[in-house]
Parts: sequence; structure tokens; C-alpha cells
Amino acid sequence: MPLSVASPKTGVSFDDTSVAFSSKSNGQLKKTYWLFSMMNQVWLVKLGTFFIKLSLLLRLPVKGLIKTTLFNQFCGGEDIKECEKTIQYLAKSNVGTILDYSVEGEDDEKSFDKTANEISLTIEKAANNKAIPFSVFKVTGVGSTPLMEKIQAGEELNSSEQQAFERIKQRVDVLCKKAAELNVKIFVDAEESWIQNVIDQLAYDGMKKYNTQTPIVYNTFQMYRHDMLENLKKATREAKAAGYLLGVKLVRGAYFEKERLRAYENEYQDPIHATKEDTDRDYNKALEFCLENRDVISICLGTHNEHSCQLCIEAMEKLHIPHNDPHVWFAQLLGMSDNISYNLANAGYNVAKYVPYGPVETVMPYLFRRAEENKSIAGQSSREYLLIKREVERRHQQRISQ
Repeated sequence: MPLSVASPKTGVSFDDTSVAFSSKSNGQLKKTYWLFSMMNQVWLVKLGTFFIKLSLLLRLPVKGLIKTTLFNQFCGGEDIKECEKTIQYLAKSNVGTILDYSVEGEDDEKSFDKTANEISLTIEKAANNKAIPFSVFKVTGVGSTPLMEKIQAGEELNSSEQQAFERIKQRVDVLCKKAAELNVKIFVDAEESWIQNVIDQLAYDGMKKYNTQTPIVYNTFQMYRHDMLENLKKATREAKAAGYLLGVKLVRGAYFEKERLRAYENEYQDPIHATKEDTDRDYNKALEFCLENRDVISICLGTHNEHSCQLCIEAMEKLHIPHNDPHVWFAQLLGMSDNISYNLANAGYNVAKYVPYGPVETVMPYLFRRAEENKSIAGQSSREYLLIKREVERRHQQRISQ
């Protein structure tokens, strides 16, 4: 089957399935094809999600089935040691790993300390390991969401709440300090707008302390917010004025429905762009701004959008930025958009995959979101499914012709 021609400006084609799935054996490819064909059926995703939740609630023996299907596609393992196989598998194709401890829904001091300790272990794992270019954490993993919401709303804290907030700040600082000591770059993930100001401040505090010589701490900018492009420019001005480097991870945003609903229910201005086109416009403006200000900004494009990736590499060509410039990275989720990740890596660009891990039962919310994202939209087959199908057909034709 003929493949699409590469962009004449960059020479990189995201339709080249022979590169995208080169690391998969025929057996692995068929298994992936089967999984995405199942996820491509809207009714089946809804039904499967319901029965998995019910089975886990009733403690039925479904863990093995989950682990060999959804979990195996989108997660690296149940702990760091189990992720080693995935780390090495990606490294063979010059794709880095970002270990992402994806346990959700726990909200007490013991859990916060446990999560902080686990993230610390991912930093240690990344130290002096070229296969693991970044660590990452969510502030809500190491501190109370209601407390941060109260702080952002400007409400007065009682003494126990103030002490709890000091512990959040301490956990974040310990992680950033350890990353700096071991020379490991670390992402602070973005979250909901009603706690994001608190998260931003913690990230900038980390940058002021640890980004003086090299970018260690990266903040995440969700470009589906209509104020985010200006926030990025403001952060850049402040970094230049204070003399520290700005680490930037650009994403479109992950809390669309929650943001819309909360704004409607609480009758305040929706912080999200009115249209996807507005989001795409600001995302692309932001990546160009970052490249043009690379004297102070290091950037990671966390995106599955092919156009934005092509735009970035075109801008890099225009600005004479080498493919492997250490201050420019691309990142996608494990199990998704291999056509972007592997083709970029094959062309010499810096690429990493987010590799979630954790006990099967506790990462299920993450897996349900992946299934939801990959099902067909308005009756159209997903991009993932079509690419895998194309590669299966290409290999079949290749075998026939031999």
C-alpha cells in the first residue's frame, strides 16, 4: 500500500507505518490491531468499561485479562522494576521514557508521602540514564486538592491547614532539589484551573532555585485556556528579569469537560477557548514563541497533533536549530501516536513516551480515559486504528510479493 509523501519542508512523514511500527513483531502488531479494533466500537468500550468496573468492585479475577490487554498497551508495569522492559524496548528506537506514577484518587498525608517517595525513586532511576530524560509528578499527588482550591480562592487557612500547605511546599521542593542534584529534568503537570495558580507558583519557586544554570523544573501550560498564551509570555518576562531559565511543557489540555461544567454551574467565565481552532492557534503560537526565545526557554511539546509537530520541526529548520537540540523535545503517551514518536526519533529528534505505571487496580481511571479517547468519534474510525490496519495490510502485501 503506498504511503503519503513526507512534508517537503521537513522530510518527515507521520504516515510512514513501516517506521512507526518497526519495533513490533507481527504477533505484537496483530494484538495491537485487535485491541484498537475493539476500542474503536463505541458500544463495546462502554460495555467493557462497565463490566471491568463491576468486576473490580466484586473482586472478580479479571486482573490478568486487564494486564495482558489495556494495561500492557498503555502502561509500563506495576512498579519501576517491571517498567525496565518497556524502557529498553523504547530505547532501541531512540525513544526515551518518562516514568509516570499514575495512582489516582488517594487523598491523605500518608498517601502523599508515599507518592512523593515513589516519584523520588523515578528521579533516582533517571539519574545518569539517557533512556529516561525526564521525571514527572502531579502536585495533587503530594497534596490536598481541596486545600489548594481554598488557597487559590483566597480563603483564610487555619493552623492545621497552614501546616498541611507547608508540607506540600516541602514535598515539591524536596523533589525539585533532588532532581537538580542528580541533573534530572522534572515536569510539574498541569491540573484544573481552580488550583492551577497554586501549582504555578510552586513550579516557579522551584525554577528560581534550581533553574539558574540549566533547565531542571518545567511547568506545564494548557493552551486550551484563553489566558495561557499571555501567561507564557509573562512567565518568560519574569524569568528573564529574575535570571533563571524557563522550562515549558506545552499541552492542549486534559480537563475540558470538567472546566466547562464547573464554569457553567458556578456562573463564571469559562476559561477554555470557545473552539478547538482557537486552541490550535494558541498552541502553535506558543511553540513558535518558545523557539524564538530559546535563550531562556527549554520546551517539550506534549502533543499527539501531527500538524503542530510538523510546524515545530519546520520552525526548527527555519531557525537553524539542530534536530537533537537538548532544549527541544517531543512527547507522547505510551501506546498512542507511535506514527509521530517513531518517525520523529528516526529523523533524529528528541522524543520520549510517558510511561504510566502502578498497581493495575489503581491505574484503571487512567486506562478508562485512554479507552474513551481512542474510540471512534461521530462514527469515524480512529487515527490509531487506521494506521495499525494500514501496517497490517502493508506487511501482508509484502509477504505475498516475496
